[in-house]
Amino acid sequence: MAKKGKEKNTLNKTKHTKLMNRKIKKVKLEKLQNKMRLKAIIKKANETK
Repeated sequence: MAKKGKEKNTLNKTKHTKLMNRKIKKVKLEKLQNKMRLKAIIKKANETK
């Protein structure tokens, strides 16, 4: 027989998912920025040669 009333622990799960998605997005953005920065440095070094 199913429980009646509010589901247990759904608020914590949604908060956790939200925070994890934010963290994953932040890491992806940092990786992309680092990649772009390195490309710019390499391009500048190649131009000066």
